[in-house]
This record gives sequence, C-alpha cells and structure tokens, in this order.
Amino acid sequence: MADRNRKIIPYRRPLRVNIGLICFLILFIYLLFSATSYMKRPVIRYYEVEAGEMVNDTGHLGIVLRSENVYTAPTTGYINYYIRDGKRSAVGTRIFSLDETGNLRDYLEENSANSDTLSDQNLKDLKNSLTGFSASYSGKDFARVYDSRDAIQSELAEYASLHILDNLDQSLGQQGISFTQVRSPETGVISFFIDGYEGLTPEQLSAPDFDDSSYKANSLSAGEMAEAGTPVYKVISSENWQLVFPLTEKETAEYGDRSSLRVSFDNYDLTIPGDFHITTGADGSGLGVLTFHQFMVRFADQRFLRFRIETDREEGLKIPRSAITTKTFYTIPKSYQAKGGDSVEEGFYREIYTNGELTMEVVNPEIFYETDDMLYVDAAEDAVLKAGDVLIMPGSEERFTVGPTASLEGVYNINKGYAVFKQISIIEDNEEYVTVRKGTRYGLSVYDHILLDGSTGKEGAQVYQ
Repeated sequence: MADRNRKIIPYRRPLRVNIGLICFLILFIYLLFSATSYMKRPVIRYYEVEAGEMVNDTGHLGIVLRSENVYTAPTTGYINYYIRDGKRSAVGTRIFSLDETGNLRDYLEENSANSDTLSDQNLKDLKNSLTGFSASYSGKDFARVYDSRDAIQSELAEYASLHILDNLDQSLGQQGISFTQVRSPETGVISFFIDGYEGLTPEQLSAPDFDDSSYKANSLSAGEMAEAGTPVYKVISSENWQLVFPLTEKETAEYGDRSSLRVSFDNYDLTIPGDFHITTGADGSGLGVLTFHQFMVRFADQRFLRFRIETDREEGLKIPRSAITTKTFYTIPKSYQAKGGDSVEEGFYREIYTNGELTMEVVNPEIFYETDDMLYVDAAEDAVLKAGDVLIMPGSEERFTVGPTASLEGVYNINKGYAVFKQISIIEDNEEYVTVRKGTRYGLSVYDHILLDGSTGKEGAQVYQ
C-alpha cells in the first residue's frame, strides 16, 4: 500500500541555451536592419571639381561681303573663258569670248589637243588647286565639288588657250569664225560665280539670308549659251572684305564694347584679327560685322564661312550646372566685426538679457562670403544669429539689427561628410557646365567633392558618399 501512494515527480531537463543560434539571430537581425537602412538611404551623387577651361563648341556662320562688280554678256553667243576663277587680272585682260555658232570652242579644242599645252608650272598650279580643295572640303558643303570642278575646267581652258590667243584673230578670220572678245575693264580678282549677294551691305541682310542650306551660286560653263544681258562674271576690286553674322543678346552684351576680335576659321588652320562693330539688319536683328584687310583671295570662292571667336579665357574650375543652387544669408556691415587682439575677443558683440539685465556676449557665426563692406552669415533657423538680434559696433555705441538678407550662388561641398555651402563666381558657362574662379577665399578648390544636384543640399546635413 505504501508503494501505491508514492508520488512520482517528473524530471525536468535543464534549459540548454544555444549560444550559436542566438548569435546567428542577432547577426541576421543586424544585417537585415543595415540592408533596409541602406536601401532607404537616398542615393548621393557627387562631382569631383576639376581644373581647366570650359570648351564652348558653339561656332558662327557668317556671310562674306566684298567689293564685287558684276558684268553681263554684251551679245548672245556661246561663251569661252580664257582666265581661271580666282585669278587676278589687269585692265584689258581677256576674260571670255562669245561666238554665235559655237565653232570657236571646237577650234580651240582641236588646236589645243595638237600641242603640249601644260607646262610643269601649269601642272603645279592644278595640283595646288586640288590640294586646297581637299584640305577645306566638308561633307556639309558637297555642292562645292561642282564649283571646284568648274573652276578647274576654267583653269585648264586658260592653259590650253594661252598659246594661241596672240594669233587668234588672224587664225579665226581664215576659218570664217566671227566672235566677240570681252576684256576686263578694271583690275581685280575674277570670279564666275554669281549669287545675288553682290553689292549688298550688312544693313540689307535679314535672318533668311543666313540660311546656307538653300544657297545657290550660278555660273556658266565653257561652251554654254549666254543671252545678252546675262551676268557672266564679276571683278572683286578690293582686298578689304567683311564677315557678317547674327548676334544673340548675350553676345551683343559681351562684344558690345569691343572694336576688334580675333577669329579662327574651320578647316583653314587660320586665325586672324578683324575690326569689329555691331549694326542692325533689315529685320531689326543685331548683326556683328568683322572687317579684314587680307586673305580676301583665299576666300574669294566662299559666300558662307564657319568660324569661331577667340576670347581671353581665365583658367578656373569646371563644375556641372546642376550643382549650382542659391542660398539666403544675413548681411552684416564689416564694421560690426571685432578682429581680436589686444585683449579684444574676435567675433560679434550681441546684446542679451541676463537675469533681467542688458549685457553683451560674443558670437562667432561662420562667414560664407564678404564684399568690400558686407559680411554674409548663415540665416538658417538653427544659425547662431537670428533676425532681430542687436549687434554692437566695437568701440562705439552704434547698434545694428540683424535682418537684411541677400542671396548667393554656390554649391554644397561634402568633403567632410556633411554639406557646406561654398560661394562661386562664374567666369563662363554653357548649357551643361560653368567655369568658376579658383583661389577665392570662401570658394572651391581642385578635387573638392560637391553635390551633383545642388537643390538637394542642406547646410550641415550628413552626407554618405
């Protein structure tokens, strides 16, 4: 009976703590929290400030104006040229002839084919013409291929005809060929390309005139019929020439006080200075006019020229335009800042009430920029100085109440892991980048890291790069 009444107490096993499992869970929770925090953290994109000039790729397209006198055919007939395009002629030089039947061209071809008409110098001149065309050729001006072809054909015609011109009258008389010879009435450079711009002044040009996509210059080829009164050639009588181009408002302000500009020409490896002034076109638009006194012959076959204006560039720091933002600051007269020394504490003397009594304390807000007479200090809500604070001028009883503000352009520097506004002074800009002055007291330095998007910056905000 005693055995039946005995109580049986179950054995409780001791709780065994799995240290490894607990460590794993803690580590897992930590990693999960870190990953979640990292994914929620805003992505900070920054830019490393670099030195150098900003390259502005914008060029200009200008119209060339010269002293050009156009001459027409005196009678109707088939035209034959005796001088090549772009060659200088004297008064009385044979330019072309006209014959009613076209037999003159056949006669010249027959006689020139029976003799060696091209000398070594002739071949050298032709080679130079082809080399010059090849060096300046651009796919945008494919039409120049035909212009150059006609010019070279004219050059060949000149070489082929020179040896028989002296006896031309007698020889053709025996053949029964009647023709009219035309000689140059003035000294100048001969051109056979007529485009309607001859005789225009800058003030007569308007915006449609600068559209080179529809430009067309007319010229007659040897052997073609020329009607009486048809323009057949022109004489460029002066070395002086003008290059006229449209101006934007910014360019008008930038070049308005300049009397000369230095320009470089695309595809010509040439940079020259030119006299400069601004005029108004026929449609009221602003036009820049460059006047040159040399190299007219080099561009005698061009009506449109692409070029760039070279300006004196100050080397600075290149930053993206997206980094630029503005910030508002309190402006305080410099005379209210104590410089320190001789037991005078540096900073601003601010009036305060302590236990109901008016006393003074020294504060040292960070200075972000200064002019000749003003200091710019932080105007944020948590800044040292607040609107309404009264400052005392050192060594005087004069007071200044903090309140006037001004805005500055700048960027947020994040070198130290938090955002600090840095004022900038822009030298030059384009659509994507600006060049700012380097070496300024409150500005940037090479290799500084700045926020790529300046609008996201906040003074003192922690930044993870």
